[in-house]
Amino acid sequence: MSATAITQRLRLPGGRPFHLILLSLAVSSCGDWLYNVALLALVFQRTGSATWVALTTAARVLPVVVLGPIGGVLADRYDRRRLMIASDLSRVALMVALAAVAAAGLPVVLAPVIAAAATAASVAQPPCVAACTARFVENAELQRAQALRSAIGQAAVVVGPALGAVVLMASTPAIAILLNALTFLGSAAAIFSVAPGEAFRPPVEEAGEPVPSVLADIRDGARALKGAPAALTLIAADVLCSAVYGLLTVTLVLVSRKIGAGNSGYGLLLGAFGTGGVIGAIVTARISTAAQWRRMLALALGLVGVPLAALGVAPTLPLALALALLGGGGMIVGEVLSETALPRLLDDAVLARAYGLVFPVSVFGIVVGSAIAGPLLALFGLTGALAAAGLFVLVVAALLLHRPLAAAPGHAVSVPA
Repeated sequence: MSATAITQRLRLPGGRPFHLILLSLAVSSCGDWLYNVALLALVFQRTGSATWVALTTAARVLPVVVLGPIGGVLADRYDRRRLMIASDLSRVALMVALAAVAAAGLPVVLAPVIAAAATAASVAQPPCVAACTARFVENAELQRAQALRSAIGQAAVVVGPALGAVVLMASTPAIAILLNALTFLGSAAAIFSVAPGEAFRPPVEEAGEPVPSVLADIRDGARALKGAPAALTLIAADVLCSAVYGLLTVTLVLVSRKIGAGNSGYGLLLGAFGTGGVIGAIVTARISTAAQWRRMLALALGLVGVPLAALGVAPTLPLALALALLGGGGMIVGEVLSETALPRLLDDAVLARAYGLVFPVSVFGIVVGSAIAGPLLALFGLTGALAAAGLFVLVVAALLLHRPLAAAPGHAVSVPA
């Protein structure tokens, strides 16, 4: 391979504005996972109750599911640069308030309330980032860009909790939460460093049209998605993998104990899934031809289903970690491809609203996966539950991919009049 080809492979997609958006994403994502460890440690420390921990986790997730579509509408109505900065600064204030709850011994019920408010303040961020990525990155580099975004998210899953554990060993939950506040300041500073301009302007403002109702905007996003069946297939695959992740957050505790790795094995297995996700995103970035999406997705879902079923019978930690790496690599592909397909197949005028529907559905998949883990374990036991889940993934994959993905790059589905 020539030096020029190597340089081209190593070069980040897009230019400085997109690189600053990536920096913002990396800093805030690591802070989020660090803060999640500190938040749950705080709640359990104060209550000693697993139920309180579960309620706090639900409080962090549900605002995304409920308010996500509104976040997409906001991203299509207001300047996206200002929205992202406002989101980060709002979360700085909320993290300071949460740190005060931790340090001053204020009522613990305030912790899930503030955590829910922080999540609500973030709902416009993902559709803003998705829409800006499509404007700052050329179509030919779009899949590389989306893969890089996904890799950052997966790396944060590995790095953030590890940082949180280290900080909690040396200090208190209040200090860890304040560190998260600093990451939001860094994120806001990165976005502020990007010059304002047309790339951040919402399409409604560009078109000069009267602003419709929020429900009308959400319906437009849904209609645009309905008109892009290839995108729907990729989104369904992403949601399926999210549900698998939710299932694993529960079952990996039992897998770890079964192979004699104890509680530390749970963290190692989750970290292996995250590391596999980073590797999968890097590999996916190399294949940007839409004609290969179907084959790539079929392979990826196979890498999810088979290792998932095999985890239930893995006899040792090294084998379980290897299976987790393979599964994590497969799980990220649906996310990368669906986020690549949306800007290629949908009109820019409706992209943020469509993403505002897709993102919470993906998050809800995690909730569903974790919710069904208990009944599956009760019915089939650990080995049977993982085998059934793996078989389900393979069956759904066959149903999703029985037809070719009609995905022509550059084609855009507009909103019906």
